[in-house]
Amino acid sequence: MKNLLIFLSVILILGACTSPNQPKTIYIVRHAEKQLVGEDPDLAHVGGIRAKKLAQILEDQNIKHVFSTDYKRTRSTVEPTATAAGVEIQSYDSKNHDGLVEQLRKLEGNALVVGHSNTVSQLANYFVGEGEKFADLTDLEYEFIYIVRLESNSSSVERKVYKDF
Repeated sequence: MKNLLIFLSVILILGACTSPNQPKTIYIVRHAEKQLVGEDPDLAHVGGIRAKKLAQILEDQNIKHVFSTDYKRTRSTVEPTATAAGVEIQSYDSKNHDGLVEQLRKLEGNALVVGHSNTVSQLANYFVGEGEKFADLTDLEYEFIYIVRLESNSSSVERKVYKDF
């Protein structure tokens, strides 16, 4: 009986120490370069290369969740990373940042989020706090990777470029 009580106490303590707010890293990127024709264009050849580079950059980052808007260019950008990590691509609404941020904060494990020139900086800004905010990307900017580090009571955002890796 005493051993059972000790076992249950240990389980309760471990359960209290494990929470969905464990430290994690969220990588936020714009979709890779797209073709310039059509309403929902595919990636350009160079965009396909960038998508593969993203998967290489993140291969050792223990990605557990991959989010994409429901466009060919964003899904094609995350596909190599999702495949390498063995995870499903989850769709999100780029007009509902509040909902996505809430979901990201609750998740366990590292995540990749791919969006658009007018959304990725805005999403990263949710985690900046009182620091200087990032401006929207221009139509020609594809090279930035926002790295959000979430701790239990704090967050930080670092912006790097692909060539930094």
